[in-house]
Amino acid sequence: MDLAKIDWLIIIIYILFTIAIGLYFRKKANKSLSDYFLGGRKLPWYIAGISMVATTFAADTPLAVTEIVGKNGISGNWLWWNFLIGGMLTTFFFARLWRRADVLTELELINIRYSGRQAKFLRAFKSVYLGLLMNSIIIAWVNLALMTLIEVFFGIDGWQLLAIMAVAMAIAMIYSTISGLWGVAITDVIQFIIAMSGSIILTVIVLSSEKVGGIAGIKSQVSEQALSFFPQIGGNNVAGTLTISAGAFLAYGLFQWWASWYPGAEPGGGGYIAQRMMSTKNEKHSIFATLFFQTAHYAIRPWPWILVGLAALILYPELPENELRLGYVMAMKDFLPIGLKGLLLVSFLSAYMSTISTQLNFGASILTNDLILLNKTKEEKENKKNVTIGRLFTIVIMFISLIITSQIESISGVWEFVIECGAGLGMVLILRWYWWRINAWSEITATLVPFVVYGVLKLIKFIKLQPIIAEYGDKIPVEIMAVFNNNNANLVFPNSFFWTVSITTIAWVVITFLTKPTKQSVLINFYKKVKPQGAWKTIQKISGIKSTKDKYYLLNLSVCWLSSIVLIYSVLFFIGKIIFAEWQAVGIYGIIIIVSFSIFMLFVNKTKIFED
Repeated sequence: MDLAKIDWLIIIIYILFTIAIGLYFRKKANKSLSDYFLGGRKLPWYIAGISMVATTFAADTPLAVTEIVGKNGISGNWLWWNFLIGGMLTTFFFARLWRRADVLTELELINIRYSGRQAKFLRAFKSVYLGLLMNSIIIAWVNLALMTLIEVFFGIDGWQLLAIMAVAMAIAMIYSTISGLWGVAITDVIQFIIAMSGSIILTVIVLSSEKVGGIAGIKSQVSEQALSFFPQIGGNNVAGTLTISAGAFLAYGLFQWWASWYPGAEPGGGGYIAQRMMSTKNEKHSIFATLFFQTAHYAIRPWPWILVGLAALILYPELPENELRLGYVMAMKDFLPIGLKGLLLVSFLSAYMSTISTQLNFGASILTNDLILLNKTKEEKENKKNVTIGRLFTIVIMFISLIITSQIESISGVWEFVIECGAGLGMVLILRWYWWRINAWSEITATLVPFVVYGVLKLIKFIKLQPIIAEYGDKIPVEIMAVFNNNNANLVFPNSFFWTVSITTIAWVVITFLTKPTKQSVLINFYKKVKPQGAWKTIQKISGIKSTKDKYYLLNLSVCWLSSIVLIYSVLFFIGKIIFAEWQAVGIYGIIIIVSFSIFMLFVNKTKIFED
């Protein structure tokens, strides 16, 4: 498909604009590593918060939501809505601690929390594991989503498609490399505004089309099950809605948010979320930034994508299940007039680049600080010459990501791998702040055991089926193969998730008590600096330091956490019910919002976390 000159002009202006921002902020990035990777710790909460939201809005996000809605209706979004529980935990229990720790990267926390050679090993290993391996995999699946859009929109494939991706990545790399976090964050804000504006414009145009007929048309043409906000737990599958087993419900709703490491939703904070929290002006800004992120990410942003996903069910009923995500791109292609096509492509480029630039900056930060400069002092690290190392790592990550992009075929397969290989790690990442007995061996065990369990479960399933397949080959009837697959259902996600979490948890608990605690001097210094609550009485007695918080502080924080979860979910559904003009439900959710907000403010005032 050919774009008009005005469309190309819009795209070119956008690219030049992003590079200009990078050049404008280059001086802020050249002073030291903290200026380059943390913006000199001077970001206001709204810049840091919007930057978090922009980073999680990648090129794959609208496509993924369209696919979810196509398969399981609105309720299918609980596959990611459940992460709000862990996100709000980060807001109230960890945002202040991350800012107070005064570290350059999340992995530098290992240096002030643990001791011994095992701590150095853990820090170096995770710098490669997170900064290079996982980071490149995440970038690759974001690349794959943009490639899908370009392939459908322009009919380009093969090496030409990969070459276009290399150019798009290079543009993101240029401005992120030049400007550091300040440039990335400011560009994120602009890119987020463009991306959301494009999404809203597309939604209005598609809903206004004659075939869809607005919200009334969706309600009359889409099944009632697809419009349900809540999944069906257990029972037979119901077409058009998310039907999950009790085990899957437990995995998603009660376990995954605290048990599993996942980029952007790490238990206790981590990754680029921790980077943004650490880059804020102070603890108060850190909390506000994280709270804004959770609210915008879960309650406000999803509805334009959900509505286009529902419209796609009407417009493209012939799409096979494995291509439902293309409904979003096809709607762009079929309904946008000249000029707006360029704007929507720019919105996708904005979403893409905000994610890529952040991942490149984050990956380079931990590879530089926690691998190359592992044994350097804080003063030695602040040498502005080290910024060059960070810039070189940005280029390395880009090239490795392109190689991985050329090899992967399924976003869902990558997603499953990431979830499985982080299962069981989450609780250690939470407890290292609140229990003095957690040590480096605890985290090493919780990091490595999921890989072993994942590999063993895959091997068991392979061994069980392999002799039968080898003997009978293509002669095996489909019905018989289905029986074998059902018998192995406990070896695949989400059932395998319980195996991995259980084995990993048992392993790290045992190892924790079999190994020596972190050195007392390290624990005392950590406690003095971070002032964590929880099970630190042993260290309090040794150091003579008493907690300045009352005994109900954690309980009050817990009420803030739980009431805020109810509040954000209620806002999400309140907006949805207004869209669908279901006024009785609007009233009910409105009342829940008022009650939960009142409880939230009452206990927030008791904790005084917004006043410190």
